[in-house]
Amino acid sequence: MNENPAKQQAADWWSTSIIQMSPGVINFHGYPIQDLIGKAGFVEMIWLMLKSELPSQGEAALFNAALMAGVDHGPQAPSIAIARIASSCGVGINNAMASAANVLGDVHGGAGEQCVSLLRQIIALSETSELTIAQAAEEVLAAYFDDGNKYVPGYGHRFHPVDPRAAPLLGLLRKAEQEGVVRPGYVEAAEAVIDAIEARKGKKIPINIDGATAAIYGALGFEPQLCRGLFVLSRSVGILAHSWEQFQRSERNKGPIPKGWLWTYTGKPVRRSGEQES
Repeated sequence: MNENPAKQQAADWWSTSIIQMSPGVINFHGYPIQDLIGKAGFVEMIWLMLKSELPSQGEAALFNAALMAGVDHGPQAPSIAIARIASSCGVGINNAMASAANVLGDVHGGAGEQCVSLLRQIIALSETSELTIAQAAEEVLAAYFDDGNKYVPGYGHRFHPVDPRAAPLLGLLRKAEQEGVVRPGYVEAAEAVIDAIEARKGKKIPINIDGATAAIYGALGFEPQLCRGLFVLSRSVGILAHSWEQFQRSERNKGPIPKGWLWTYTGKPVRRSGEQES
């Protein structure tokens, strides 16, 4: 106990179970940093920071696959476009990255969080009732659409008829389920949603990267809110790469359309001040 009550109060105010640090000491959840360096990789360190334990080899491999699959999707993605534009405005690379990360929300980057919540609802309903996963998916999706939602997060893609990242990720998850690395049910739930959407809309809408990584993060035990943060970590790699590439270019990218192109104006015709609209 600190002999100085005010100092102890300040220490308690900033209490944390994540890190212990004092002169010559840096411990993460009890692990000295010198014991982790060279033994735990970056992915293992993310896991340790969030879960307070180191992952198994199988957990780390699956986690790594999900994180690496979402690092980039080209300069048409809002976060990447903003990073490149910001890099042309004379700000530092950290400013460009922060500008890009700030647009990763419900519409761009948030589908994983929403999809994990849906998959968890499906699995929970199946476990607490006599419904199969497929039947639970139909009920959960019916309630979801009845609430006025039109699109299922994690399914469909505006560029890819079939997202090339989804099948390999689900394949790894299926293997991990079979080997007992993660709890079963998420692959079945993710695929049951495809059938439930088809039954309702009359067409098959494939799962995308957000849905596949959502299934993996859910199976690995991450809370839905964390999944958005994990996507930010993943996409920040692409953001950094595009920011740096733009920094090295002589030409500037200061807008969403090329130099010489103009937007469509939809406002009032040319008029003079003092004129009244008839």
